[in-house]
Amino acid sequence: MHTIEATTELKRLMTAYFQGMRAPVAWCTSVGPAELLRSFGFEVYFPENHGALLGATRTSGDLIPAAVKAGYSGDICSYLTSDIGAHLSGTTPLKKQYGLDGPPRPDLIVYNTNQCREVQDWFTYFAKEHQAPVFGITPPRYLDQVTGVHVQDVAKQFEALVPVCEQITGTRFDIDRFRETLRLSREATELWKSVLATASNSPAPINFFDATIHMGPIVVLRGTQEAKDYYALLLKELQGKVARGEGVLTKEACRIYWDGMPIWGKLRTLSDLFAKNRAAVVASTYCNSWVFDAFDERDPFASSALAYTEIFINRSERAKTEILGRMVKDFRIDGVIFHDAKTCFNNSNARFGMPQRLKEQSGVETLVLEGDLCDLRFYSEGQSHTKIEAFIEQLT
Repeated sequence: MHTIEATTELKRLMTAYFQGMRAPVAWCTSVGPAELLRSFGFEVYFPENHGALLGATRTSGDLIPAAVKAGYSGDICSYLTSDIGAHLSGTTPLKKQYGLDGPPRPDLIVYNTNQCREVQDWFTYFAKEHQAPVFGITPPRYLDQVTGVHVQDVAKQFEALVPVCEQITGTRFDIDRFRETLRLSREATELWKSVLATASNSPAPINFFDATIHMGPIVVLRGTQEAKDYYALLLKELQGKVARGEGVLTKEACRIYWDGMPIWGKLRTLSDLFAKNRAAVVASTYCNSWVFDAFDERDPFASSALAYTEIFINRSERAKTEILGRMVKDFRIDGVIFHDAKTCFNNSNARFGMPQRLKEQSGVETLVLEGDLCDLRFYSEGQSHTKIEAFIEQLT
């Protein structure tokens, strides 16, 4: 049976992270300036992680109506509506998982709209609820290429966050501490990239469903020694599996790429479905979203600005298609599944002809799967399983 022994350490690490939250606390978007915040001594909390927990525990469906009643459409980001609904309902999976009554109270809230506009409305809502200062970074969107002008713009916005952090923490900015935090983040992200790259082997020692779990530290602990140490441990284990010829599947009938968000409440059933059909889901857009090749502690502001602006979700259709084409080649992909998430327009890439262009350019077969990250009302399990099995049969 496929197991990853590092999971035990992962659980310990994530528990320590949540239970160790102490003031000052900064809330931050998942692809936001966590390193700069940590350099000031903030504990950094990520509401999107809470949204994913709400989806994975299948509690979103009970909570979203409270947000809708408060005026938030059921068609917008279900992370947002789940999280606001949880707040209004006074409930959280953090209670059962980590013994916490709820998310930590923020001293500062920071968002970056590099991923979507919804985070601005979402984080502004909580800034009002907690009477906390809020700071927004708004980079240019949908770029073919990230130019020096773009980087300069975003770097200046990062620099403008410094006096805000100084005022709240009473701590003077220390460029060397920022460099050190960014170095740790770079080294952890390089290890995470290597972890994901082990799946280029056949049989792959880790799949997409494993990676959505093991990505926890690169999201919530970027810029810490703990994250770096964890991925060194995980990488060593996976490299050992590759050397021994061990994989998630004994024999792979086909290799699949997953584009878009996970369907959090259906990770286990989908993982079992692919395994039953000997289909290895070996790579994804989502898990690669926390690979930041541009981090460079020698120029921390500019390199942070570049890294957080050139992410996949912030790129043009042309750039995204080129990136996917490289992934198809590197991981020897037979088929690509595009998850068209009803409430996550920004992370759904099948709406402007990309599957057709990718097939034309790379010769790879594609499938569009309707669903959502948290709101399972938009997901038909029976219909989806039928489509997936038919797709796998087509590939094999």
